[in-house]
Amino acid sequence: MTDKNAKTKGAGGIRRLVDACRNSHAGFRHAVRNEAAIREELILLVILTPVSAFLHVSATEHIMLVLSMMQVVLVEFLNSAIESAVDRVSLERHPLAGQAKDLGSAAVLISLLMWAFTWGAIVGPLALHAIWRK
Repeated sequence: MTDKNAKTKGAGGIRRLVDACRNSHAGFRHAVRNEAAIREELILLVILTPVSAFLHVSATEHIMLVLSMMQVVLVEFLNSAIESAVDRVSLERHPLAGQAKDLGSAAVLISLLMWAFTWGAIVGPLALHAIWRK
């Protein structure tokens, strides 16, 4: 939170909403500029979302495909936040700092597996059917 936003910390209504959007935008910009993994995952999201729209799947399956990709980006943002907070406390190596970073990384791995499983379960049969027809 910036100093400017600290003045309106107790603010409500529209002011709070505007400040929250400003903070979210700043976090998003920082992540895109400084976090390679987030950039890569956002690129996949931008490419695969329209791809999923052209697949012959139900609306629910389309939503599952997109949300599984968005979940990966979400967890990556949280992992980056954990890493930043740990580094803010100290850059020295410490078992608990390493554990926090490892747990964040494990969360990213699980979200990637969920994404792969979702796409494999929904798109996999379509791909196999297309291959078998040829």
